[in-house]
Amino acid sequence: MGAPYVVEFEIAKDDFLAAGEGSGSVKDTLKMLGIPSAVIRRAAIITYEAEMNLVIHGGGGVLKILISPEKVEIVARDDGPGIPDVELAMREGFSTAPDRIREMGFGAGMGLPNIKRNADSLEIESAVGVGTTLTASIDLSGEGGPA
Repeated sequence: MGAPYVVEFEIAKDDFLAAGEGSGSVKDTLKMLGIPSAVIRRAAIITYEAEMNLVIHGGGGVLKILISPEKVEIVARDDGPGIPDVELAMREGFSTAPDRIREMGFGAGMGLPNIKRNADSLEIESAVGVGTTLTASIDLSGEGGPA
């Protein structure tokens, strides 16, 4: 694999029927490229959680996966409301999901903690009223890591 292989998806706000399609496609792509199964599992978790955050909180957005010999990088970008307190949002169980989302079984406050747990590196840039960009990477040199 020379230049990074890029997979990109537009994620629609509140589209729970399509939610998860991006992570499923990424999983299939990683399998096709011969990425180790431990990495595929971690990438699928990160991608799914990021996708759900775009659907629930970000007003939709773009999910981009860059695959190179060195790493799998997952970038979720939205122009949503932003995260007022990233440190608080990283706490397990903290959620700003409205009741209607919780009633569907989502919004348990585990998305960002699950992403952090499965990534080798995680960066979140967010500005209230502007949007959020989350970048999670899995290092392929060790082919494993946490999880």
